[in-house]
Amino acid sequence: MAPDTESDRSGGLNFLEQIVERDLKSGTVSQVVTRFPPEPNGYPHIGHAKAICINFGISHDFEGRCHLRFDDTNPETEDMEYVHAMERDVRWLGFEWGEYQFHASDYFEQLYEHARTLIRAGKAYVDSQTDTEIRENRGTVTEAGRNSPFRERSVEENLDLFRRMREGEFPDGAHVLRGKIDMASPNMLLRDPVFYRIKHAEHYRTGNDWPIYPLYDFAHPLSDAIEGITHSLCSLEFEVHRPLYDWLVDALYNEPRPHQYEFARLNLDYTIMSKRKLLRLVQGDHVSGWDDPRMPTLSGMRRRGIPPEAIRRFCDLIGVAKADNRVDISLLEYAIRDELNHRAPRVMAVLDPLKVTITDWPEDKIEWNDASHWPHDVPKEGTRPVPFGRHLYIDRDDFALEPPPKFHRLAPGREVRLRYGYVIRCDEVITDESGNVVELRCSHDPETRSGGSSTRRVKGTIHWVEASHAHEVEVRLYDRLFKTPDPEDVPEGSDFLDNLNPESLVVTRGFLEHAVSDFTPGDRFQFERQGYFVVDDGSTAENPVFNRTVTLRDTWAKLSADTPVKASKPKPSRDRSSQVQAGPPRPTLSPEQEKVAEELTAEFGVDPNDSAVLASDEWLLGLFRDAAADVEASTAANWVLHEVQRVRNASRKEVVLQAPALVSIIELVDSGAISSRTGKELLGEVALSGADPSALVEERGLRQIDDSDQLAAIVQQVVSENAGKAEAYRGGKTGLMGFFMGQVMRHTGGKANPEMVRSLLEDALG
Repeated sequence: MAPDTESDRSGGLNFLEQIVERDLKSGTVSQVVTRFPPEPNGYPHIGHAKAICINFGISHDFEGRCHLRFDDTNPETEDMEYVHAMERDVRWLGFEWGEYQFHASDYFEQLYEHARTLIRAGKAYVDSQTDTEIRENRGTVTEAGRNSPFRERSVEENLDLFRRMREGEFPDGAHVLRGKIDMASPNMLLRDPVFYRIKHAEHYRTGNDWPIYPLYDFAHPLSDAIEGITHSLCSLEFEVHRPLYDWLVDALYNEPRPHQYEFARLNLDYTIMSKRKLLRLVQGDHVSGWDDPRMPTLSGMRRRGIPPEAIRRFCDLIGVAKADNRVDISLLEYAIRDELNHRAPRVMAVLDPLKVTITDWPEDKIEWNDASHWPHDVPKEGTRPVPFGRHLYIDRDDFALEPPPKFHRLAPGREVRLRYGYVIRCDEVITDESGNVVELRCSHDPETRSGGSSTRRVKGTIHWVEASHAHEVEVRLYDRLFKTPDPEDVPEGSDFLDNLNPESLVVTRGFLEHAVSDFTPGDRFQFERQGYFVVDDGSTAENPVFNRTVTLRDTWAKLSADTPVKASKPKPSRDRSSQVQAGPPRPTLSPEQEKVAEELTAEFGVDPNDSAVLASDEWLLGLFRDAAADVEASTAANWVLHEVQRVRNASRKEVVLQAPALVSIIELVDSGAISSRTGKELLGEVALSGADPSALVEERGLRQIDDSDQLAAIVQQVVSENAGKAEAYRGGKTGLMGFFMGQVMRHTGGKANPEMVRSLLEDALG
């Protein structure tokens, strides 16, 4: 959209946007034209993503255009494979260039003529020194260079030699074309830089048409000028190149002409950005390829299950700075979790299985319970059937023969709640000849079925899967590829490869719950208490494979309170569809509160920023600790930090909410007894009145209707009463589904299970 008026924007622009807005207001430019100019010699990575978002984002915000141009001037390292990878990944990030795709090789003839113009103007000459001689005569940062003995060749001789270079008469290295600028310049790049070199190599687009190729510093600024680029936005390492950029454009073009502006490049912890070093990883078989999920390439991140929206969000959070800094990778992981939280349905998976037998449960009996696909803080409904039987699996970490302090999971003689199931007690431990635990024999409390009326509490809740209906799957636990924040920080004689993390990939086989039966590559899930996972591209029905995208919390380090990376201010004047606003800032804590926050993260696995908010408020902290004794800690934290805070901030009355009431609401929602919307409304009332939420649910008939026969009859009635709309739906007006959903909800007073209603409607409407 077009730039808004100055009064609508109060400090929301970064320095590049301020430059663009200034140029538009002054009339220096009439339309913004940016470009993203990758060299097709490798796969694009997360560093490219920042440049892509800046160039395409600014052109979009100011109703301009952005060119995709491949700077393909080095035929020995470039390939169409990399061109296609770049096209695919730019589109995957959500950007389009339309008809404005170019290659520097499109301009080879024009660039050659520009070089001839410089020769005729006495601003370029053919140098016949060797590469070694040129380097030796360039000087040092404290010593001026020496003129080439060929610097004063005549224009005619230079034109003749350059023509013969073009015709392929000379071997590689015989001559180069150099700019005639200043061999005493303090900027080494202005000491008669090389513009063209002889290279008898086949180009992936032009074949063997050209035996000479321009260097990047020559081709790039002139390609910008040819295309009418107004703002050449590049990373900070090109700042020293800007004087040469300006010298070339000024020598050959009048105003309007492009201008270069630099921003800080992305330096991300635990990550290598050099394409040369990434190629070493691939060629040395340290990774499985450019799309290995541990690679920082966009193809690798896509295969790992990272959504493009999370990468755009991350680029928004780090902002546009003028000085280089290092970015904590936790910020990227935060953006990933924040995005996946709203799109990855919850299921249960056991990755390190330990067999459990419920000894007082009949061998052939399977009981089906409904479990929510979404937590309370995600505005989506939906349940899946979870079977419960005699034989189960739990994760081995959820059992301890000799439990340490504050271990609230299963142990001999102890009880836990199985999420969406029952409270069970460990009665007997079976070990093998080596003393390894191979089976737990447990009993269950039949009065404690999830969603029932029992008020009995136990301290721990764990996940599980029923054995006879479970899917056996391969799970690849990906982690950071390097074990140190700066992989290139190595002692003398060592190499960045010495910092590879040997635990960056752990492959295991586990069991996934019954409800996930369609293993489509790219489908994402949250394995409860485990992390976010995606079905791998190579997954098959015979061998389902899941890649871990990110853990549920940062297991390496927390974001420090004085991190140099801060979320950029929201832009009230922009309506960019991809922009997601950052959450509240991390509160400033006292040393004692910092210690509490660290303990919360270590003990409960709460996100570090959430731990900081809890530690800063004694009442919230107490409520969370009490609730986390009975329900999953991450769930308790979400309710306390979002819903309880919302009620407290919106009300002028005293909040009298106690942990048992909060736990009751959470369990009602998680079990599917009430919808998440009803749960939130209930919380608003209970928090101020102190009423019993379970009693209110029964008194007001708030339980969801999930009787399929009852709902099917209502659905049939609604479809019959609206036969005309039903025919219109069948004719292609699928937007009428919302109408039918609304009618069924009206007939049921809003109590119908929406997922069941949608399924029944789809069947009834064909």
